[in-house]
Amino acid sequence: MNADNEYLHVLTHLYEKSLILHDLSLFDKTLYFYFIDSLAHIDYTCSIYAFNYQSPKNIMGAEYMRWRIDEEKKGDRVHFPAFITWLKDTRPEKFAKLPSLWQMIYDSEDPAGYRSFRIVPDPDSKQPLSTSFFFTLIDEFFEQDFLKSLYEEASLSRLFCEFLAQKNA
Repeated sequence: MNADNEYLHVLTHLYEKSLILHDLSLFDKTLYFYFIDSLAHIDYTCSIYAFNYQSPKNIMGAEYMRWRIDEEKKGDRVHFPAFITWLKDTRPEKFAKLPSLWQMIYDSEDPAGYRSFRIVPDPDSKQPLSTSFFFTLIDEFFEQDFLKSLYEEASLSRLFCEFLAQKNA
């Protein structure tokens, strides 16, 4: 592995972030799952660029990603993609403040998606994603206003509860 690999700098940027000022046990459980899941997809996609595909790091990442497929089907987690679409339709100002990865992946009109657990904004492109793309994604997920919105009874959590109540009514 080349120590000058630009994606290693992205991974360092991700792993230097800290949640020490936050009580993760008070985060909305579904929003927390998708928060950590998004970070795992960022990690996995960058790791594919930074390390050999068969490196232990990438094998372990792929194992987590396989596990999460069943986990996202549990409880209210299954409703998260529809919640993001609902935000786009009913609260566009709140949708616009979401991390761009959530906007891309969970907007049914956007072609972006996870392909083989990698982040793929444009399925037709064969170009590797730029490091600036990843730096932006990481910084958005660690913005303090966004993190505060993940707490139970916080803005995004309240909207998720409102969405669920309307869905179940």
